[in-house]
Amino acid sequence: MRRRLVLVTLLFASFVARPSVPSSFSQTPENAPSPTAETQPTSSETSPAPMSTDEHKLPELLPQEREDAVLVLGELRSAVRLSPDSAKDRLKLAQGLYRIGDLDAALDECRAGLKLEPNNAKAHLQLGITLMAKQDGRAAATALKEAILLDPEMTHAHYSLGSVQYSLGNLTAAIQSYRRALELQPNFPDARYRLALVLKLTNRHQEAARLMEEAAIGGIPQAQYFMGNAYRNGQGVEKNLALAIRWWTTAVEFGQQRGAESLSQLRRQALSPDQPERRRKEAIDAFRQYRDGLWAEYPDAVRNDPNESLGIALLKDSQASDGVTLLFAEAYALGETAHDELARLYESGLDTRLAQFDKRILRCFETTAADGFIPSKKALARIYGKGLGVAPDLQKAKAMLKGLSKQEMKTVLDDIAGR
Repeated sequence: MRRRLVLVTLLFASFVARPSVPSSFSQTPENAPSPTAETQPTSSETSPAPMSTDEHKLPELLPQEREDAVLVLGELRSAVRLSPDSAKDRLKLAQGLYRIGDLDAALDECRAGLKLEPNNAKAHLQLGITLMAKQDGRAAATALKEAILLDPEMTHAHYSLGSVQYSLGNLTAAIQSYRRALELQPNFPDARYRLALVLKLTNRHQEAARLMEEAAIGGIPQAQYFMGNAYRNGQGVEKNLALAIRWWTTAVEFGQQRGAESLSQLRRQALSPDQPERRRKEAIDAFRQYRDGLWAEYPDAVRNDPNESLGIALLKDSQASDGVTLLFAEAYALGETAHDELARLYESGLDTRLAQFDKRILRCFETTAADGFIPSKKALARIYGKGLGVAPDLQKAKAMLKGLSKQEMKTVLDDIAGR
């Protein structure tokens, strides 16, 4: 957690210091806004697409969550049976039905509650959200506008209305709704991100970029991914591949796997002999600068050598938790010293933090080996050749060594054979 907080602080400082802002983003977002999950609107180069069947899907509940929701639903139905004229109980039942995905029954309960209390702003909001999930955008907009009329300071209603207006193609109204949501709740990174995307569609690139940065710093994985793209391509900012790596790495930590794809692409650029030397050096230097930048987050750590691993230094300094985290970060960023330490820890383990034959280390090696990282290829050949935590597979071990020199292959195979 300390590393992540420091990283975000450093990134924020870099944004404050630089004079320019991004003019565009290199990718389009994946999902349209949903009333029940923090996904974002899709965009195209021209205009927003209408609602599709996937844009307002309910979040899938885990088995235990579904079981709990069903139990709660039984209690809510009992309350309505005892007090059928209670709008409050009707609304709670509507929310319970919505949670398990019974949208038609949820609509019935919303409407029953509104008959009892026509001026209940929360009931209009729940009706609007349920209609969004039913993909009835126009009816949802009507319900949400009614909620706002009754309670103008209901942030959720403005936010949801922005999503609906976007889906209906009314960008001006969507911008107004998102702006109002931010006025009511300034600490709302999701609204900043959605507003940034809509502003981009209306060619307001500078404001869109500022909001995108703020959303990225606020923890929105898609925004972090897009900022990585901006730094990779120099879109409105000075091109800086080390900062791109930082943003993509942060995005992956927050669950955005497209960042992992971008990191893989850059590793291949650094490692492929088919790449022009200039491009290879550019990528190699970026990973080195990224690894060097990690040291700034630990000013008390002593660095005696430019190639020294921060993760190893922290392990020696009795900061095992941060040390393990940094070892992975450095290894994914082509740090050979960190990689070698992980290879050792794979076989020995590290108290409770890394089990012997830890699968996370194996995944790290498999990922970087697939991108062409020779130390990972050698480590995997040894692992499979000797059956270290996996079934012995000499053929797979030999396949891992493809592309290495004959001498390198011989050295690894001799090690596997115990010679």
